[in-house]
Amino acid sequence: MREEPPAWHADDFHLGADVYSSDGKHVGKLVHVLVDTEYRLRSLVVKESAGFSGRLLSPGSLLVSDEFIAPKDAVKAVTHDRVDLNLSSAEVRRLQPYVVYREKPESVGEELEDVAGVLGSGPEVPNWLEQFANKSESELEIDAGEKVMLGHTGKKLGTVKDVLFDGDQLVGVVLTPEGLFKKEVILPRRFLDRSDDAALFARIDEKDLDHLKPFQPR
Repeated sequence: MREEPPAWHADDFHLGADVYSSDGKHVGKLVHVLVDTEYRLRSLVVKESAGFSGRLLSPGSLLVSDEFIAPKDAVKAVTHDRVDLNLSSAEVRRLQPYVVYREKPESVGEELEDVAGVLGSGPEVPNWLEQFANKSESELEIDAGEKVMLGHTGKKLGTVKDVLFDGDQLVGVVLTPEGLFKKEVILPRRFLDRSDDAALFARIDEKDLDHLKPFQPR
């Protein structure tokens, strides 16, 4: 008999939640979610903890990449503050990095800058490398602090505080409106539009924000 998928609640996936492997190791925190063009959950992006990444073993060192992609099928259980994976810590270490690097064409000036960087032991990524997100063009990233814009007017409505899922479907985002002393509100999925990973675009009039439902965590 086929096992039914876990029943996730709308406010279970919480940006900033601690993530654990199946053998009980704290591997990091949930920092982004990746959704497809229909806003179905595809993957989680986890920022490794200092202990799990090895930074505690080499203080002062920089990481090439400290975020990895966990597919949604790797989630065993989830609550508001914790995500448990069905992968061991050894299996988690083999997951794909979220930020990857590739070689790019380089000018003579940039080559000289690279030489100077090596001689000066600079920590910067060499000019002949460029970094990019390891995801398909059909996947969209939503993360805490992301700007929410009023259509394509250039006016900022606020920032993303959290994401709400029901099963693998995005219900909406928790929006912190611009300005002081304003309550967080739920911006439903039906109002969301998107053009790139730099911002979410809302198809809504600013005055209609007053009619959105205030966010009250369980």
